[in-house]
Amino acid sequence: MKPGAAVRACAARIIAEVMRGESLDRAFDSRLDKLPERDQALCREISYGTLRQLPRLDGLLRQLLQKPLRSKDRDVQALALAGLYQLTEMRIPAHAAVSATVDAAMVLKKRQLSGLLNAVLRRFQREESALIEKLTAAQNAAHPDWLWGALGEHWPEYREQIALANNSHPPMTLRVNLSRVSRDDYRDMLDKGGIGAQPGQLSAAALTLDQPADVTSLPGFAEGLCSVQDEAAQMAAQLLAPQPGERILDACAAPGGKSGHILELQPNDARLTAMDISAGRLERVQENLDRLNFEATLVAGDGAHPSATLCAQAPFDAMLLDVPCSATGVIRRHPDVKILRRPEDSSGFALQQNAILDGLWPLLAPGGRLLYVTCSVLPEENSEVLSAFLARQGDAREEPLAMEASQPCAHGRQLLPQAEGSDGLYFAMLYKAD
Repeated sequence: MKPGAAVRACAARIIAEVMRGESLDRAFDSRLDKLPERDQALCREISYGTLRQLPRLDGLLRQLLQKPLRSKDRDVQALALAGLYQLTEMRIPAHAAVSATVDAAMVLKKRQLSGLLNAVLRRFQREESALIEKLTAAQNAAHPDWLWGALGEHWPEYREQIALANNSHPPMTLRVNLSRVSRDDYRDMLDKGGIGAQPGQLSAAALTLDQPADVTSLPGFAEGLCSVQDEAAQMAAQLLAPQPGERILDACAAPGGKSGHILELQPNDARLTAMDISAGRLERVQENLDRLNFEATLVAGDGAHPSATLCAQAPFDAMLLDVPCSATGVIRRHPDVKILRRPEDSSGFALQQNAILDGLWPLLAPGGRLLYVTCSVLPEENSEVLSAFLARQGDAREEPLAMEASQPCAHGRQLLPQAEGSDGLYFAMLYKAD
């Protein structure tokens, strides 16, 4: 058996789990540690890449198969998709990719399908150009039909840009802890360690690495000099602009990146409550705060139905609501969104988002402000939610946001994902009448 068969078999199992409805994170948790550590990076690359390109690869595979594989052979289907990904997107020599992928069928105990797998991959090599010509526009852009259509409806001028970003490898961006070190000084520290980085275009604290690096190699990471956070996400705390002595709520706080940033902006004066519906995920918030040497009150609860514990912390002068959403603005980091999301999901998220707004608004002090944030690019979860809330909440008014490189919406501003830049996040600021 050729080296690398086990890696490809593991990737196929991960991809197949996502195709059955499991999240990529959970699939990795259940499978990845079964591989030697030296093979895990390749497994991640094949898994992430195949899922990013899956609508396109599936369009090719359907042409290559005379009839669909049975549901019990989903792992072989995933293996074929992974093989096509290697042939189209990776620098692995074609003969090695085909050989190791075919051998992986043995690892999956599907020896009887290894011949079919070999024939499919060999035929693709012969007929690649003709097969690609038959793909639909959505398949060629590696997006499901519904999402490709939605992007064309809402962002026609930017659809190609968004698709390119969604299909790209995300950059690794750091948030420098400006309460302890300047961005320029920290960049010098990186440079001395042989790590190149460029200043961000949006956030005053952002440095984007020339190449991803293990956090253990980052100077002062363990001591809290920096955190890993996309530049768009860094804008949340900056737009909220915490002031000395304010009582602040970070709702939906896990894993705690925005909580940490709020405290970095007001390290001695902010009184922060970090809430999340998952008590387990709050442990991640505490770990991040401990590394940064900050303190906050942690509360487990649902923003739509505030607990007595949370109400006892009110009124809040400022709130950050980074609400659950379809994650269509961060697909490059979560490519399983392309497989798991359905067109009707946005309406369900909108109901949840409205409920959180309605539940937490009474806890905002008169004259206080609320920053609404999603990682979606779909108006149904963004400006339409704000429009409905403003229509029914008489003491709420919108404050326009000034944001470079963002697009105006009916309410709020949208950062669109960029292949060489930030993720796609939506922001809107509300004030409560005195």
